[in-house]
Amino acid sequence: MRDAERVVITGMGAVSPNGVGRAAFWRACAGGESGTGPITLFDASDHDCRVAGEVKQFDVEGNLPVKTRRYGMRVVAMTLAATAEALDGAGLDSTRLSEEERRRTGVILGTGAAGIAFGEEQYQVYYREGSRRVSPYSIVATFVGMLSSEVSMEHELRGMSHVVSTGCTSASDAMGYALHTLRGGRVDRVVTGGAEACIVPGIMAGFSRMGTMTRRNGDPARASRPFNADRDGFVMAEGAWVLVFETLQSARRRGAAPLAEVLGYGTTCDAFHRVRPEPTGEEAARAIQMALEDAGVPADRVDYVNLHGTATELNDRIETLAVRVAFGAHAERLPTSALKSMTGHPQGACGAAGLVETVDAMREGWLPPTINYDAPDPACDLDYVANGGRAADIAHAVVNCIAFGSKNSALVVRRWDGR
Repeated sequence: MRDAERVVITGMGAVSPNGVGRAAFWRACAGGESGTGPITLFDASDHDCRVAGEVKQFDVEGNLPVKTRRYGMRVVAMTLAATAEALDGAGLDSTRLSEEERRRTGVILGTGAAGIAFGEEQYQVYYREGSRRVSPYSIVATFVGMLSSEVSMEHELRGMSHVVSTGCTSASDAMGYALHTLRGGRVDRVVTGGAEACIVPGIMAGFSRMGTMTRRNGDPARASRPFNADRDGFVMAEGAWVLVFETLQSARRRGAAPLAEVLGYGTTCDAFHRVRPEPTGEEAARAIQMALEDAGVPADRVDYVNLHGTATELNDRIETLAVRVAFGAHAERLPTSALKSMTGHPQGACGAAGLVETVDAMREGWLPPTINYDAPDPACDLDYVANGGRAADIAHAVVNCIAFGSKNSALVVRRWDGR
């Protein structure tokens, strides 16, 4: 494959419940530090689930342009902060880009709910105070596509500006779209990844009524328990994880140092149920196999899988089965782990969170753990790197995601070795 068709990651940024900034996020992940705790963003006293992965010690207003502070959305502030870190890490100063460079830089982000928090707030205003008190920003603020627009406008990036919203696979699908867009030569680089900020009463109540959220309120740091026998549902989380994908030709032309290479992407649909994964795991496995085929990497060359691992009963069991189907005998010696045990579940952003964690795991030679794993489930029998990280040589890795609506997506990445 020519350098113009190879895609590398040149920058990453993170705003996470267990660490603001890429370095803090990685330290927390490597050390198995939880970022979940009691909900403080609203009064959750009458909710069944009162824990979440909130981003703490983060200045929302300070990370918003003056023109957007009137509707001060957390999701925009977190996205812009993660984007600024990713661009800086990539050695890109958007104020110094030429007009042609701006036109050759796109934005493709994933989110499930985008500005839903502001929208829910405005509905409360409407029912409490009437229509004339509703913010004129309520439409543009809750339009899912506004997320990429805010990034494009802030940095004057004139390539495509798109948002992919496919539930929990949103960021993975956005990054897969970015990969194939770059291979096609339409742009030289793409700001991609995902963000979510939906720790709000209505969303929390809906998921709780569905029976998918934990009720382990007395022990918030241990509430997210992927693959554990006593898991009782996921912990809602928020955050933003942004990466700069760039053709190797572009990166070399400007002297950028790649962090990793993105090799493949696969996506399928079970076409089975709105919220339950298909019992055989066949289509989830096929998404992984498609990603490996796209990457040209045999299954037995994979050294690590970053799992979706929500801590819901069916998801964890079916994902385990899908990994066994996709990797065959290699699954017996394949280390895997679940980031959500530490952060909670950031919905549409989780694929980007998993990729940022995985790239640093490859670079540091360290497998991040699945914490809160103290009672193995016989139906979940992979190597989950339980409770403590460990050293490992990770050359190739898979980031896996599964979403409501029967969606499955996987990405394959390779540690950058200069070749």
